Amino acid sequence: SLLPLITDHPLGFSDSMLSFCLQKKPLSAVIKEVCDGWNLPGPENYALQYTDGVQMYITESVSIYLLMSDSDAGVRCDSLKELAGVSTDMTFAQEFISRNGHLLLVKIVEDSTDNVIMTHTLKAFMELMYHGIVSWENLSTVFIKKIASFVNAKPTDASIQQVSLDILENMVLSSQSLFLQVKHEITMERLIAHLQVTNQQIQTKAMALLMALLQTAGDSDKQNIIHSSGSVQDEMAHHLYVLQSVTLNHQELRMRTPLDCYSQEQRDILHGLRQAAFETESENSLSNERRRSLCAKEFKKLGFSNNSNPGQDLVRTPPGLLALDTMFYFATRYPDAYSRFVLENSSREDKHECPFARSSIQLTLILCEILRIGEPPSETGSDYHPIFFSQDRLMEELFCVCIQLLNKTWKEMRATQEDFDKVMQVVREQITRTLSSKPTSLELFKNKVNALNYSEILKLRQTERLHQEEILAPPVLELKERLKPELLELIRQQRLNRLCQGTMFRKISSRRRQDKLWYCRLSPNHKMLHYGDVEEDSDNPTIETLQEKIPVADIKALLTGKDCPHMKENKGKQNKVLDLAFSITYDVEEYSLNFIAPSRTDFCLWTDGLSVLLGRDMSSETMRSELDILLSMEIKLRLLDLENVPIPDSAPSVPKPPSNYNFCYDFSQTEQ
Repeated sequence: SLLPLITDHPLGFSDSMLSFCLQKKPLSAVIKEVCDGWNLPGPENYALQYTDGVQMYITESVSIYLLMSDSDAGVRCDSLKELAGVSTDMTFAQEFISRNGHLLLVKIVEDSTDNVIMTHTLKAFMELMYHGIVSWENLSTVFIKKIASFVNAKPTDASIQQVSLDILENMVLSSQSLFLQVKHEITMERLIAHLQVTNQQIQTKAMALLMALLQTAGDSDKQNIIHSSGSVQDEMAHHLYVLQSVTLNHQELRMRTPLDCYSQEQRDILHGLRQAAFETESENSLSNERRRSLCAKEFKKLGFSNNSNPGQDLVRTPPGLLALDTMFYFATRYPDAYSRFVLENSSREDKHECPFARSSIQLTLILCEILRIGEPPSETGSDYHPIFFSQDRLMEELFCVCIQLLNKTWKEMRATQEDFDKVMQVVREQITRTLSSKPTSLELFKNKVNALNYSEILKLRQTERLHQEEILAPPVLELKERLKPELLELIRQQRLNRLCQGTMFRKISSRRRQDKLWYCRLSPNHKMLHYGDVEEDSDNPTIETLQEKIPVADIKALLTGKDCPHMKENKGKQNKVLDLAFSITYDVEEYSLNFIAPSRTDFCLWTDGLSVLLGRDMSSETMRSELDILLSMEIKLRLLDLENVPIPDSAPSVPKPPSNYNFCYDFSQTEQ
């Protein structure tokens, strides 16, 4: 009943004949013979070539027959491999799933122990599920446990683990019930272990699954993630950045919540700060008026502006209750440092004391701004702090280091209350400069930020100011304009060379990013764009292996972002890759080649290179950055001999010509 197109066709194939053929020949050969019997030309790409779908149905029927039969393992493996290839076609997938073919794949996953068969089965299953025809919620518990076991197992076949991580990520994002099952089955230690392997694909898939778990759960314990010392790829860096943003944004609620003066718990924390700083006599024996006076005096020493009602200082949001949390953490985690800070400043003259509470509130706000707490993660962001992945409670620990830095800087600047804003600007600069060096641990951050004292900040500012004045001098600006054409030509040649090397792109479905890859490169003579599908392990395929090509002369326009055809078709679903999308239209406007760049850098390189081919100006931010760097280097080299020589704003005046030119020497007389 599963083979109507085979058993009823004109050649009269029977089940036994088909079984015999499949024992002797591969699936593609059997399909070719059947198609030849029907006088259908061309054996290539059966599932995609014919609109009538006849050959596709044959492939589907034969595939199902093979999956159900007890055929040779090698033949079965070949069938599954071909099935994974043809499952990318929507029409084939609909027919295959309508005949419960996907359930047969689930059954194979549940029962099979052969790694090769398992790899092809999972890939075929994933290709079918990408189309969104059936729900993920229909999967059995046995299937979920089997997939999770591949992730939890010790290092095994990388292909199986990669696809398994991909499947689990889709389950987590599809429904809350599947999220709970996956969360229950996955061992977090093994998931984090996948982040430490050298295989970048497994690293990326593991991070994607971890992000899906965090985003779906809304709250999760942050684990200490140790990543390799090698360079992190753009997609991996983006996942690390998103993980950092999601985790730090858990502080947003406290940051935007003002202190409630009627909350007994919050009042107790305030009084706990006061009592931890000052050893006072028993307050129970004091009268109410005497107790209030004592509390007001001590809150003033702590640096609160409103000493009679210190809670008013924490009503402003941000930083709100987060400032109270950081102060209390410092007082309880490092009591000696806290007491030393408060007592040292309370013993100074009033105008020279560094107010702890006021400084803490402002410092907490600065850290929130630097760490971007409260900002949703960018779709293309990749700027993460390695220190985040080596330190629990990063916000609080950074505060403890920086509040002591603030006190040190205050003394170095010999600041008074009027200099409060200046001190905070210097502290912000110290923190920002230190974090920009990407310290990998809190201890390293502490050493670097303390070494960057006030005198070092002044030196850096002076150097930057002199450099700015130097590069803005009119003669230097004129020299820059003369150098620009030569450097722009250098960048153009680099872009064209990069297009000649080619880039691997990923195909995008309406549901999510797929693992199907294609490659595109420019011919050495810059006249043809060659492209074609490739396998994942392909390394810089040659032009001869890329089947399709487009003459550069036929390219009409370059489109980017929301103007691209493949972005217009799925506006709501493609926001995540909008900044990486570009297309070229050719021949006539209906035809276009659509790209999703692997990274923002690749996007800039390709759009610049295509602009050069079309005779247009390059306009990417990468080009502007590179031009600035090249100009700066060239200017410094040209001005190397003029170090410490003042450059005038205008050129020296040309002297007047001499009254006569009778001053040449007559060599002829000497020769005689």
